[in-house]
Amino acid sequence: MKPITAWWHRFEERHETVAQFIVFFILSNGVTVLQLILMPLFRWIFGFTSLQGTTFQFLPVGSSGGSPVYLFDYVAGPIQADGSGGGLAYFLAVEITLLIAQVINFFAQRSITFKSNSSIWKAAFWYALAYVVITIVAAALQVLYKEPIYSWCKGTLGASTGETVADVLTMIINAAISFWVFFPIFKVIFKRVPEDEQAQPEGAAQV
Repeated sequence: MKPITAWWHRFEERHETVAQFIVFFILSNGVTVLQLILMPLFRWIFGFTSLQGTTFQFLPVGSSGGSPVYLFDYVAGPIQADGSGGGLAYFLAVEITLLIAQVINFFAQRSITFKSNSSIWKAAFWYALAYVVITIVAAALQVLYKEPIYSWCKGTLGASTGETVADVLTMIINAAISFWVFFPIFKVIFKRVPEDEQAQPEGAAQV
């Protein structure tokens, strides 16, 4: 293992960004697998509650046929052939899964991929802000792909299997969006401060 480790260290020194992207890719795929496990699990758990029968509609973005259109639109009831429905249970299953995944991703990428030693609180603030923006963008994009995915899966594979496959596909798309957006964000917020600067007292004059 030592020759491989030595080679990797040399590679990191010569191609820092490429090496970071490779590690980022590996960790991100691990987090994606976790999401694919958690999302159906949470949906199954919430199936024993009344959450599926609770409508969740948030952030009106316009109207259609005299009815308001919401960015987050999860009407009560089981998932329909067009991907609508699921209620608050579906929304929470997706968002809790994403939240858990992104918290794990934050610490793993900071410590392993970018080896950052800068302020964790500043990084966490910008990460949380980016997470909110990406969540809104991902919700808007669902308008384009959610209906055809659920319609095709449920029509081809049957109601139960098709719904599970559609859940997995939508979670993969969400993970892919996060993957391509977060790498440049991490590159900015996860800095490595030289040890002499980190040790220097705040307010000390620069020589």
